[in-house]
Amino acid sequence: MASVSSNDLKNGMGLKLDEGLFTVIEFQHVKPGKGGAFVRTKLRNVRTGAVLERTYRAAESLEQAVIDKRDMQYLYRDGDDYVFMDQSTYDQMTVARTTLGGTVEYLREGGDAVVQVYDDAVVGIDLPASVELTVTETEPGVQGDRVSGARKPATLETGLVVQVPLFVSPGEVIKVDTRSGEYLTRA
Repeated sequence: MASVSSNDLKNGMGLKLDEGLFTVIEFQHVKPGKGGAFVRTKLRNVRTGAVLERTYRAAESLEQAVIDKRDMQYLYRDGDDYVFMDQSTYDQMTVARTTLGGTVEYLREGGDAVVQVYDDAVVGIDLPASVELTVTETEPGVQGDRVSGARKPATLETGLVVQVPLFVSPGEVIKVDTRSGEYLTRA
């Protein structure tokens, strides 16, 4: 593995720590008036998404992990596994649901995804800021029910349930924020 100094950390860089595989969310190099310099970091676990705050001495050696990002297409679900196809080599890759976590609720068959690969194993997916999904089931809006800001639950094609305004009906395509899981607008 490649070694990197804590002074050379960059946002998005992969690190292999004792607790697992992490990416740098943010870092701050601090030089107090008294004592040695240090680097304060926020790290995100690639597999679980948990955020960890760590402080390292300046010039401390860390193990760098090179996480390869590949453009792939989500093909279909096979039991508890998800099948992706590399768009450059057309190789297919099967990934377990546990590896993908909550990101599967935003995957649409035939949709593109940026898959994170480390040591020939998928460790996660980079999602766009929002995705367009079709509403499969929701209660109809009642005539005269026009309370400002009122919401109702709607089930989407992937099984995700989001709160939508009363005017949204089944069959409509809506935009959903992948970071918060909230309704944005009609598509």
